[in-house]
Amino acid sequence: MRINHPLTGSMVALITPMFKDGSVDFASLEALVEFHIESGTKAIISMGTTGESATLNQQEHIEVMRSTVEFANGRISIIAGTGANSTSEAIELTQAAKEIGADACLLVTPYYNKPTQEGLYQHYKLIAETVDIDQILYNVPGRTAVDLLPETIVRLSEVSNIIGVKDATGDLSVAQMLIDTCPEDFLLYSGDDATAIEFILMGGHGGISVSANVAPKELSQAYQAAFDNNKTLAEELDAPLRGLHQNLFIESNPIPVKWALHKMGKCESGIRLPLTILSQQAQVILEQDLSNLGVM
Repeated sequence: MRINHPLTGSMVALITPMFKDGSVDFASLEALVEFHIESGTKAIISMGTTGESATLNQQEHIEVMRSTVEFANGRISIIAGTGANSTSEAIELTQAAKEIGADACLLVTPYYNKPTQEGLYQHYKLIAETVDIDQILYNVPGRTAVDLLPETIVRLSEVSNIIGVKDATGDLSVAQMLIDTCPEDFLLYSGDDATAIEFILMGGHGGISVSANVAPKELSQAYQAAFDNNKTLAEELDAPLRGLHQNLFIESNPIPVKWALHKMGKCESGIRLPLTILSQQAQVILEQDLSNLGVM
């Protein structure tokens, strides 16, 4: 069942553009917001993990979220990345996102400390009960070393302002379990570009995408075809992007996507340690994808 909700479709996990010294490039950030508005992206995730949330301090994190909301000026939905492996810090960031006018928050599972399923449930429940803003769970076990299981997601779906989940497992059997067991009005997003079209065709409500940084218009069109249940067209539109879906992860995200946007003239090459600029051998591979798409 398709949901009539503004937070559906192609959404971008936006990078945080930086100068070579690692400081945030707010002019390029504003230009990227305009790029996505013009390209038909349905929502921008500001300061998600692709936005290098792990390497910005809290003041910088909030300033990037605030600036993104201001640049958007109500023309596109802004979802603020406010997850942390400290529940109290996640509450502070989520409260800040509410105060600056974000439309919703995306909260990655607490990384490194590997909480139990009950710990995950209590973590998310407390944040939701403390801050009155729509919240989206984010499960990416390959990066966090903890897996938010479908049964825990179903429990959390009963909390009124937890409105959806981003599943980045890439496992379509997990997607099917979520589709089968979550309430019909609970939003289900793919967080894996390679399987997102199939996820949507199965009944998902959209994708929070890294590839959308590079090819937002093309991806938006492919997702719309999937929403229209036109499997053939959706796969045809997605086919030219498959190399991109794969090679944007040739090194740890967001290393490749930041380099790609730099090559496209969208930002400088800045990235913060411990992340480094894309290696020369990987640049050759990704440059071919960009050339094939005609975005260089």
